[in-house]
Amino acid sequence: MPPSDARSRSASPRHWLRAGIALAVVLALHGLAALWLSRSRDAFTPLAPAEVPVQITLLKPQPIERQAAPAARRTTAAAHRRTGPAHRAAPRPAPSAPVLASTQTAADGVPPPDGATPSHGDASGTGTGTGTGTDTTGSPAGAATTPGPPATGAKFSVPPSGDLRYDSFFNGMQNSPGTIHWRTDGQTYDLSVSMPVPFVGPFRYRSQGRIDGFGIAPDRYVEQRGKRPEDIAIFNRDTKEIVFTRTPNSLALPDGAQDRFSMLMQLAGLVRAEPDAYRPGVTRQFFVVDNNSGETWPITVIGDENVRTRAGFVATRHFMRLPRRAGDTRRIDMWLAPSLGWLPARLVQTEPNGSQIELLWSGPLAAPETTPETTPEAAPETAPDGAPPAPDAAPGTGDAPPAPAGPAGEAGGNAP
Repeated sequence: MPPSDARSRSASPRHWLRAGIALAVVLALHGLAALWLSRSRDAFTPLAPAEVPVQITLLKPQPIERQAAPAARRTTAAAHRRTGPAHRAAPRPAPSAPVLASTQTAADGVPPPDGATPSHGDASGTGTGTGTGTDTTGSPAGAATTPGPPATGAKFSVPPSGDLRYDSFFNGMQNSPGTIHWRTDGQTYDLSVSMPVPFVGPFRYRSQGRIDGFGIAPDRYVEQRGKRPEDIAIFNRDTKEIVFTRTPNSLALPDGAQDRFSMLMQLAGLVRAEPDAYRPGVTRQFFVVDNNSGETWPITVIGDENVRTRAGFVATRHFMRLPRRAGDTRRIDMWLAPSLGWLPARLVQTEPNGSQIELLWSGPLAAPETTPETTPEAAPETAPDGAPPAPDAAPGTGDAPPAPAGPAGEAGGNAP
């Protein structure tokens, strides 16, 4: 049997080998972290201070305009003459219920309640069933109808469904891609947002609900940050109350209330329906709920800007959340693109400590279908002659230097 001192001498090299490997791994990790931080400082350029226009209009939540049900097909006078008495006496079928999110309202300007059907003889095109060959106003068939009173609700057009991919940046350093998945049939919607956050894990948000008389109407909002449990806000429209899984507190549910990300789609729907109404200085208020509270967000129009993406320049309209209270230094900027159905081309969130999270559109997973509308002045699809090509990382706007961010949720998750 070898002496104990011989065994200890043979074990010593193995011990030093293991220690050397561990030290090398630690040094390599520290080197990578230092390189990441160095690149971050080199690439990161904060957003320039916004030149906020003087407020010219303050808009608050109000009912949206609804589209009247299609009028029943009218027959000509000759067809009435050819129709027998028995056929003329047959009542017309009742028309379908009004469709949401469009361009007309009831005579008093207030949308009818969900599920309500028009009464006989109103402007929605129901017949009287008298067999007299007249239309809903009692005028002869085929005659022109008298125009109703002008619509008074907020114009609203539900953004088209789309799946968009975004380059994500934290303080200028590119991370894994983020995504926005938006699905709607005009009556209900499902919105999912995912964005990576370094050293924490992906932040995931989901909003589900309906389209009601005020536009986007969340029923359920879910936040999950990294490996933390889900936090859920429930919008109970029967009791007019918002309840949370994170806190026993509850809030009254006001008309037009939004969650953090449905607000983005509500804004897109309003601008999509009437883009010319959202000029620099126009501010719209939204009551926004997160995972344990709610408050009013004032969103103002900064102006039209060209955002540089890896696909070239995209024409957008720049919106910014104004301070919610004295001393509020957390900033959210949104660039909505008409070419994307007014879905976001860029989102930037700036924290009070100056750190920024950015989502920058990099292409569609499934392109939204857009309709011709009034849009900001079109930007060139590629950079002007002599301009450098758009980089794959840390791009910015044509008016502001590149920066990272996006509405990733407030730090700590306590306040929007």
